[in-house]
Amino acid sequence: MDEDFVLMKGNEALAEAAIRAGVDGYFGYPITPQSEVMEYLTAARPWERTGMVVFQAESEVAAINMLYGGAGAGKRVMTSSSSPGISLMQEGISYIAGAELPVVIVNIVRGGPGLGTIQPAQSDYFQATKGGGHGDYHLLVLAPSSVQEMADFVELAFDLAFKYRNPVMILSDGAIGQMMEKVKFKPQKPRWRDDELPEWATTGKKPDRERNIITSLDLDPYRQERFNRHLQEKYRKMREEEVRFETFQTEDAEYLLVAYGTSARICQKAVQLAREEGIRAGLLRPITLYPFPEKEIAALAGRVKAMLSVEMSAGQMVEDVRLAVNGRVPVEHFGRFGGVVPSPEEIVEALKQKLIND
Repeated sequence: MDEDFVLMKGNEALAEAAIRAGVDGYFGYPITPQSEVMEYLTAARPWERTGMVVFQAESEVAAINMLYGGAGAGKRVMTSSSSPGISLMQEGISYIAGAELPVVIVNIVRGGPGLGTIQPAQSDYFQATKGGGHGDYHLLVLAPSSVQEMADFVELAFDLAFKYRNPVMILSDGAIGQMMEKVKFKPQKPRWRDDELPEWATTGKKPDRERNIITSLDLDPYRQERFNRHLQEKYRKMREEEVRFETFQTEDAEYLLVAYGTSARICQKAVQLAREEGIRAGLLRPITLYPFPEKEIAALAGRVKAMLSVEMSAGQMVEDVRLAVNGRVPVEHFGRFGGVVPSPEEIVEALKQKLIND
């Protein structure tokens, strides 16, 4: 399997990648359309391969707090869920961000609000990028657009989580989670030995250091303010060093589509269709939704006539696109929502109606 491509669902590829990345523990609760993550892990029996723990918690609230405990001990731990389940985790995610713990959280987004539908959507963008829980915090957010990236982003997410001691979210959707594509996996990485755990981990009191106390609680407002300034500096460093994006036919583009995940896949075809009609369209795909590629979009605003934010939502990322453009060119939104996936032809028609023929 190391040398050859295999055909797998996105959810299954993510689960296999977690085993191969040397993850210590997965704690989750089943919810459609991401239930295959836990199903694959239990069938693969990674506790026999690497010693990895796989545990179905009694709820999403329990699962996220199990991550708090595992990460506090310096272990590589992760969970996955879908939109309503991620909502239940928000308090715990804020605690984890406040305790500066590295965890990986996967959201395979479904349509909402409420229980909504099990069909794919991108309506959790605000929740993921703006801090869905309480307090001034950010997750670092990765948005895969293929099954291969579902696999590749697991190891990347853990690298970033431990680099910044910060939660990282892989924000995907039901289409990518359920679709099957060929994927190539990296070789198996060993789990960390106890002597390889980070110095800040709560591994028991050692005679040559002070106790490691991990908490998000500090009742002194001045200390809490200093800590918040430290967090803001960390987020600033992320914005300087961790922006990831991809462009498609932007060199001569007059109109720019901005889209991520499934929408970006569809927009690649829309760009081709638009160019067949003589419309010079291009695409920018944010790979990190936080930090957002605002500088790159701002630079393109000086070269194109207008931009269209294409989302499977009522319009969320479009706000960040408009902030980056800062009024220099028109920015419109086109979206299908509630679980409806747009077609390339619809996107081209929206481009013409909203920006070209307006």
